[in-house]
Formats: sequence, structure tokens, C-alpha cells
Amino acid sequence: MKKIPRITAAVLLIALLLSLCGCGSSDGKTHLTFQIWDTAQRAGMQAMCDAYTAQHPDVVIDVQVVSWNEYWTKLEAAAESNTMPDIFWMHTNQLLYYADFGMLADVTDLYDDVESGYYQNHFSDISLGNVSGSDGRYYGVPKDKDNGVLVYNKEMFDQAGVAYPDDDWTWDDLTDASQKIYDATGKYGYLAYLDDQLGYWSYVYQNGGYILSADKTTSGFNQPGGKEAMEFYIGLQKNDWCPDQNFFTQNGAGATFWSEKGAMFMEGSWSLLGALENNPKMDGKWDIAKLPKAPNPVHTDESLDQDGRACMSNGLCYSTGAHGKKLDIALDVIKYFGTEEAQIIQGESGAAIPAYLGTEESWRKAWDKFDYKINIDCIFEQFDYAIQVPYNPASPRWKSQVLDVLTQIYAGNQDVDAGLEKIESIVNTETQKKLADN
Repeated sequence: MKKIPRITAAVLLIALLLSLCGCGSSDGKTHLTFQIWDTAQRAGMQAMCDAYTAQHPDVVIDVQVVSWNEYWTKLEAAAESNTMPDIFWMHTNQLLYYADFGMLADVTDLYDDVESGYYQNHFSDISLGNVSGSDGRYYGVPKDKDNGVLVYNKEMFDQAGVAYPDDDWTWDDLTDASQKIYDATGKYGYLAYLDDQLGYWSYVYQNGGYILSADKTTSGFNQPGGKEAMEFYIGLQKNDWCPDQNFFTQNGAGATFWSEKGAMFMEGSWSLLGALENNPKMDGKWDIAKLPKAPNPVHTDESLDQDGRACMSNGLCYSTGAHGKKLDIALDVIKYFGTEEAQIIQGESGAAIPAYLGTEESWRKAWDKFDYKINIDCIFEQFDYAIQVPYNPASPRWKSQVLDVLTQIYAGNQDVDAGLEKIESIVNTETQKKLADN
């Protein structure tokens, strides 16, 4: 029998009863709450809301920012009491959890009155994968997309006499440059911190490995391509030019780079505008490049023309609760958020790269106010071989356990081979348990 942790049948009954109740306000307008977790994107979200309310003056939308650390605790508590925000951001690593327990509105047919095949015509397979539940239905409207790039300090490269990263760079070039920069400047080279999307995931897929199989039922941590890549990435911290994990826990890779103590690190496209704005003293000193590729991958996906290349691409979506008291209006708002007009507004605001195909270039306008220009072309070019971030319904069960084992490996308390075998077992076991529960 399927169990619903913390979200009980009683709650669902209350939700049904409440949905029958009216929800008026003193000014006669419908007031909606829209919850997000990123202060930097608030202005962009507000601009979209303003565009909607200009067309629907009887609706008021209050954009509320909750910190990432509090967001999911509050959202789950709200789901229990049927007080979820009217509209909210949903992340891929949580969507399946909420969708599987019936707490998100099914929006698969939201655009049927607009265009046949609307989602498929205007969003990539990755974006649609990010909003799909275990049943293949859509539980959110795609918001944005991203990938990670190599951020590097040009000044340190110049001091070491090393050419800047280019499209032909491999892992070997990365390690060679790191050593030369360390020898010439005494500064760290590549900052290989423990992270999944902005760390080892890309290396695994570049090398022809996988975190989850195509059907998302088995792990590839201990398979040839993944194992070799994990050993390489973890092994980077054995070099004198790379700090250990204790250092990163206290300092952070980004802080180390922007304080000019390290030459390179991987950063997400979503953070680059803020980095340019918050580090004016670094103007002229840094740039970005495509991620270096695996020199001898175990195999490559010919359909993606990878040739040892890969980057992870994720994306958020706009969702609403399945039992919201103002469900019809909330659905109309997120329907608008998925239009070309709204996604261009988001892009021009600099909030994020829009998910709507053909509107991505609108994000460039947000960079026009800066005199210093970086190579943002590489971000768009990497989408050609991007891989969807690997999540499955059991991710909430296995992600923290995987991190625990990796932390032990980095600390020297767990052998790499045995640790990867253990990780693969964890992912496979939790996935099979979840499949059995369903």
C-alpha cells in the first residue's frame, strides 16, 4: 500500500472542503502569493507579474522571497495544511516528491486551447523532462534553463604564460594549466570542490558514463565511464594546486576565486550576472569558457555529437497546488508565464535564461549595462550537448546518502573503489524501494 509521509488523507479531505469555500478580499480583487527563493530574480518575477496584472487588473500578485534553506521546509508544512502559496517555483529534485503525492496541479492540458503540441513546440526535451512526473504528465510550466561553465582568471594565466582555455581544452589541459599557474604564482589552479551539478556530474557524462540510466532505474557510479571520471575528479584534490574539501567547506570555491586565490572553478550560468555586478574590481581579469572535455571517453553519445563533451542542464518551473482555493486563477497566471511574451520579460530582466525556445537571446540584453564583456556565447553553445540533470523519484532518499559516502572518501576514511560500489548500491536499492512503493 502506498504511504504518504506527513501528507495524510485527512489533509486531502480538508483541502477538498476548503476548495469549495470562497476567498474574497476587502478591495474586491483576487490576491495571489508567488513564492521564490532567489532575491536576485525577484525583480524579473515582479516584472512578469506586473505584465499579467496590467491585463488582469482584478488580480494582485505578491512575490515573496524565502531563503533556499527554509523554502522546502515551509512548502512541505504548507502542503500539509493546504496553505501552499498560490504559485511557486518547483525544483527538479523535489517535483517528483510533490507530484507523486498529488500535491501539484496537472498542467499537461493547460495550453490545449492555444496550440496543439504547445509544450513540444516551444520547449526542449530537457525542459519537459524537468516538469514531468513519474506518470509522464506535466506538473509545472518550464521557467528557465542553465548550464555550468569554466570561469578563469586571465591575469593568472598570463603570469604563468599559459594560453586561455579554448574549445579544444581537455582534462589534461586543465591539470597542466593548474600546475603551471601554481608554480608561477603560488595560487591555486582548478578549484575542484565536491558538488554534483557544478562538479563531478559533468565529468561522468563527458567520459561516457552516467549517474542514472536512461530509464532512471539503475546507477552508473561504479560502471567504467563513471568510475574512471569519479576517480579523476576526486583525485584532483591530491594535487598541491587544489585545496582539500575541508578548505572548501570553510571558504567556498567562488569566494576563493573572487578573492583572487584560485585560477579556475565551475560556476552556473545563473550566477554570472551577479558575479559581474558584485566584483567590479575584477573587470578585465576574468572570463568564461566551455567545460574541458574528456580526452579519451569510454564512449560518446553520437546523437549529441559529444566527442567527450557534456554539461549538465537544469531548469525550474512554475507550479501551483492541486487543491488551491484560487486554482483557476493561479493556473491562468502560470499559463501566461509560459508564453513567449512573459519569458522574454524574464530574460531581459536577467533573472535567468528563458526555457521557451527562441527567447534565450533576450537574456543578452541584461548584460548591456556592463562595460566589461565576457564570452557568454559559450553558454548558449553548450546547450547543443547538454544533459538533463539526473533525478528520479527516489532522489530525495539517495542524494544525502551519496553525499555522506563521498564526504568519507574525500576525508580519506573510505576507499574510492569500495565507496563507489557502495554508492551504486545505495542508489539502486533506494530506487527499487521507491518503485515497489508505487
